[in-house]
Amino acid sequence: MNHRERILTALNHREPDRCPMQVSFTPEFAARLEADMKLRGQGLHNPHGGGNTYDLERALDEDMLLTSVGWVNGYYQNGYQDVESYQDEWGVTWRSIEYRTRFGLGKYTEPFGHPLADDHALDSYVPPDPDRPELYVDAERTLRDYHNDYWIVGVTPTTIFECAWGLRGYEQLLIDMATDPGRANCVLDFPFHYHRTVAQNLVRRGVDMIWLGDDVGGQTNMLMSPRMWRTYLKPRMAELIASLRAINPQIKIAYHTDGVVYPIIPELIEIGIDILNPIQPMAMDPFRLKNEFGDRMCFWGSMDIQQTLPFGTPQDVNNEVLLRLKTIGQGGGLIIGPTHNLQLDTPLENFWAMINAIQKTPYGSLS
Repeated sequence: MNHRERILTALNHREPDRCPMQVSFTPEFAARLEADMKLRGQGLHNPHGGGNTYDLERALDEDMLLTSVGWVNGYYQNGYQDVESYQDEWGVTWRSIEYRTRFGLGKYTEPFGHPLADDHALDSYVPPDPDRPELYVDAERTLRDYHNDYWIVGVTPTTIFECAWGLRGYEQLLIDMATDPGRANCVLDFPFHYHRTVAQNLVRRGVDMIWLGDDVGGQTNMLMSPRMWRTYLKPRMAELIASLRAINPQIKIAYHTDGVVYPIIPELIEIGIDILNPIQPMAMDPFRLKNEFGDRMCFWGSMDIQQTLPFGTPQDVNNEVLLRLKTIGQGGGLIIGPTHNLQLDTPLENFWAMINAIQKTPYGSLS
């Protein structure tokens, strides 16, 4: 099978020749991997595809390519590793945080300056224009060069909530949602309208899947009550998905959220989510998800980056791949990969154990 056929077979709840795979990397891990594979460096590697030549993904025989438009690109603006802070086009200020691993130093970013922290800023705030042609140059190039062979995913995974709290501040937005619905709705509408337009533009350009979502789950519970999610996020997501299916009824919709979200999974299915990502196994049990929802939903991810990949042995990694294929991957319905961008703390031998186990295990050998 080629990459597109493999993905389509899995999403139709059938077993392809092998489980389809998608892996993303932080820039630091990507640099180690490029050196290990003796690939020519392409500058800062964006795990969401922006400005990415996909050399790593194609060399690894991955099945999906990601092309990103939206607020998430603020995480990986070019040059962030060389500055202490920067401001993105939304007016959100980010700072670079250094972290140390046994494989060297890395950086990640976090928002700390919020343009709508002051109530008075709401009246005059103007978000970026989602219809600027330059936003879609990468998507058009990716579709032109790779669509015949690869499954192309349009990425907008900080669709509403995460972008909104970047604008307003996390605690203040949650306070607004509890005490001032009018103000909360005003803030939430900025990213909702923007990313709805972006997703529509990506669908019109021909992507195979739209990746929506927001982190609404923590390690043991949801970050907000299901009632609050139903009030503020569910209606917007339902409207957005309906607008995409009006353009292309066959478009596949993936939803990303870390952590525990058991209470809302039936409603994600109800509003039209096809694939749940990333299936964080230390938060939600992949086997339970397959048993309860596997006939109505597909899954993407499931390889643990909290313990197994960074701290396990290659044999541990191999065993986890086989466990996923025999359980959550049984009968198709799984795109396997790490539950986040691979971090600098992951040993390369564990990475290669994962890749080899996925690629060398045909479904027919799992009985």
